Amino acid sequence: MNTPVTIIGAGLGGLTLARVLHVHGIPATVYEAEASPAARAQGGMLDIHEENGQPALRAAGLTDEFRALVLEGREATRVLGRDGAVLFDDDSARGRPEVLRGELRRILLESLPAGTVRWGHKVSGVRALGDGRHEVTFADGATVHASLLVGADGAWSRVRPLLSDAVPRYTGMSYVETYLFDSDTRHPATAKAVGGGSLFVLAPGKGIQAHRESGGTLHTYVALTEPQEWFAAVDFTDSAAAAARIAQEFDGWAPELTALITDGETAPVLRTLNALPVEHRWDRVPGVTLLGDAAHLSIPNGEGANLAMLDGAELGNALAAHPGDVEAALAEFEQAMFPRSAAAAADGADLHATLFGDGTPHSLISMFTGGE
Repeated sequence: MNTPVTIIGAGLGGLTLARVLHVHGIPATVYEAEASPAARAQGGMLDIHEENGQPALRAAGLTDEFRALVLEGREATRVLGRDGAVLFDDDSARGRPEVLRGELRRILLESLPAGTVRWGHKVSGVRALGDGRHEVTFADGATVHASLLVGADGAWSRVRPLLSDAVPRYTGMSYVETYLFDSDTRHPATAKAVGGGSLFVLAPGKGIQAHRESGGTLHTYVALTEPQEWFAAVDFTDSAAAAARIAQEFDGWAPELTALITDGETAPVLRTLNALPVEHRWDRVPGVTLLGDAAHLSIPNGEGANLAMLDGAELGNALAAHPGDVEAALAEFEQAMFPRSAAAAADGADLHATLFGDGTPHSLISMFTGGE
């Protein structure tokens, strides 16, 4: 089987590419390892930025659908001290409306022709066939031949080795993810502490970051700077014991804050933070490219999903602008993507230092208020 554009990965970047191609009448097929759209939770809130995520959605013709998903008031931001005292509180909008990642993915999926996404196709190998063509092999032994192959398959991309020897490296920090549900009724002190949007409670090298999602759902990422061996010694198969061990690192912090860890109503999930080199790029290889985390995985900085969608939109537009000349389209796309993603990764490293460096939380408050 040979498809005009073969996309590996049904994340936001791959789906945006498929949608923009569809808008321009270019067929594409997306192969996704997950068994169905509902195979797993799709993460939490995303702030969609005016300079990248929103233009991508305009290119996809989905601005109205996006606006219908916006959860009003979720741009509110507060910084608390470890004792729960309010250090900074701002409920103003900053042009970065918040939506649930899963809902954004849903409108992208619904905008594609039936059969565009082939679920349950886990890639086991990819090889070059020559003349810019590639063969993709799946875990069940099936294969497809791609005239144009796009790796939108995330941090551990199976397509990336065609272009680059780079692999993600551990950044030295991990997150532990927890949820509280129906918090206004069941956890009122914690719900009051979080407020209506996002919460930061920070100390050098660690912190508690939470966000109010739809209703009373509080989604928390607990950040700790520890080697991977430290986390390996935590028994995450015993939810209560794991939560208690993580909470020990915040001994003496206000109980309404540590409750985000100890009172979690789902099993705590470890999220190791890995990154590619900031200046990751490759020489042009015929018939294949990467987008999103497959191309420029970086430490979390609020830009990942936005950049992935912009990558998808710009690649789709480039292919439409260069009919019959895939290589010109890929070159144009990569020449714009490389410096953009490198700049975002560098900004992310600076933000990480602001959040978790020696000057926190006052360095973060200064950033919000425009101070030095």
